Amino acid sequence: MPHVSIKTYPLSEEVKQQLSEEITKIIIKIADKSDAAISIAITDIPESEWMEKVYEPEIKPNLETLYKKPGY
Repeated sequence: MPHVSIKTYPLSEEVKQQLSEEITKIIIKIADKSDAAISIAITDIPESEWMEKVYEPEIKPNLETLYKKPGY
């Protein structure tokens, strides 16, 4: 049961819905999972809080295990 958790600068509800739909399609196609097995959470993090709330606790300590690393 894939659960995808996304933290991002604030996005519109429309963009969040589109992002969720596209990620769901990819998981169904590539990981061969059913739509009912997939959940997606999207959390808005203000740009001014990104380093403190996301980069320092989640990205920086896990750089070696990230499948996609940031370029900053």
